[in-house]
Amino acid sequence: MKQICIFIVAFTLTSCEYFNAKKTTPEAILKEELQTFNWNDVDVYPSFSVCDSIDSKSEKTACFTEILTNHILDYLQNKSIVVTHDVSDTINLKFQVSETGVLSLLNIETDSLILKEIPNIGDLIYSSLDSLPKVFPAIKRGQQVKTEFELPVVIQAN
Repeated sequence: MKQICIFIVAFTLTSCEYFNAKKTTPEAILKEELQTFNWNDVDVYPSFSVCDSIDSKSEKTACFTEILTNHILDYLQNKSIVVTHDVSDTINLKFQVSETGVLSLLNIETDSLILKEIPNIGDLIYSSLDSLPKVFPAIKRGQQVKTEFELPVVIQAN
């Protein structure tokens, strides 16, 4: 009987630990969530309506960049650009898509040869974006978010 009483007392003293509720504040939960949050990745990348039928994230991104690149190149090919030397180089374009789907060109990184041969290349690229189809913004956790990305475009002129 003595052993049973010791067991009940020991069980009562140790079992209280199981019923203690750990109190956390909303700020602590938010802080923990923000630390695990990946700020550099989105759930759905910006896209065009043509790319909506694609399910894979990587294929949807490739579709978006391909349409954007082809649109810029088609626009440049329809312009009569005269060069004195052959040009074959890559231009890095830095874009931003706002939460509302507005595509903005932030920066154009280009070689001095392209600027020498095609001094208005920046204006031409800006003009090409005017006729771009509607852009749907990126989505992160169900919210439309602003994104930035770089797009290399190969310029070839003979």
